[in-house]
Amino acid sequence: MAVATAGQLLHFELGVAYEIFGNPPVGAEDWYDVRLCGPGTVQVGPFMVEPDDGLDRLASADTVIVPAIADVDQAPPAALVEAVRAAYDAGARIASLCTGAFVLGAAGLLDGRRATTHWAHTDVLSARYPQAIVDPDVLYTDNENVLTSAGKAAAVDLCLHLVHVDHGAAVANTVARRLVVPPHRAGGQAQFVATPVPVSGDHALAELLAWAQARLDQPLTVTELARRANTSPRHLGRQFRSVTGQTPLQWLLTQRVRRAQQLLETTDDGIEAVAIATGMGTATTLRRQFKRVVGVPPNAYRRSFHNT
Repeated sequence: MAVATAGQLLHFELGVAYEIFGNPPVGAEDWYDVRLCGPGTVQVGPFMVEPDDGLDRLASADTVIVPAIADVDQAPPAALVEAVRAAYDAGARIASLCTGAFVLGAAGLLDGRRATTHWAHTDVLSARYPQAIVDPDVLYTDNENVLTSAGKAAAVDLCLHLVHVDHGAAVANTVARRLVVPPHRAGGQAQFVATPVPVSGDHALAELLAWAQARLDQPLTVTELARRANTSPRHLGRQFRSVTGQTPLQWLLTQRVRRAQQLLETTDDGIEAVAIATGMGTATTLRRQFKRVVGVPPNAYRRSFHNT
């Protein structure tokens, strides 16, 4: 396994790759031989690191990991892009962690494929590589020989997924226990990053949003919200899109799901009780809407995030 470097990298994702792939668990056979490959000394966060091999070594690797690059506004180093492409053409499996996806995009490996990166950079990735199918709402994507992960903790998920694919669930679970993290989170899960919604401040909807958030257990309607704001439903819709980027009903659903997440994390309330407390009405409705927005069922979310 080769870890491809050039330019300036973020140290967390590089550390994740070394921690997972560089430390074989007890009983594991044919573990990874990890080599850091780069054109010369590389800056990794505040540290200067000397690679084990040059970038030409990538062409003989079975798997190439591309850690997060520090500056997505700059084009990735051409030598790194060319070496990653050459490794792919030679049959290597290529996986990016967080903003390492920009290297894969520059190499043309995301064209026609689902991909992701840290949620803060998905719009940039999509705009720069329009042939990529960028999904901002997943932890990682697996196209068999091209894989991408979202940011930080999702890099752990993707690396554990690779261990699972290569060595099976039991070994992957052993590694996860060592890291004290959930043994497996499916790539289709959302990144669990709530859309920033200003509920306070000096914008036109500040009072209304705070009022609605305090009443999410009630069957609120657009007409009622408009009446509360002393405006027409049509004008209210324009205000909502301007302030939140959503329609009133979309915003309400987002807030109900966010509230459900909080209750699933912090209480032992049953799904029916959570549905009532969030204005979803029934457990069936909560399960359907929660899975559509978050990407996993409420029970699966609770297993991963409940504060025990």
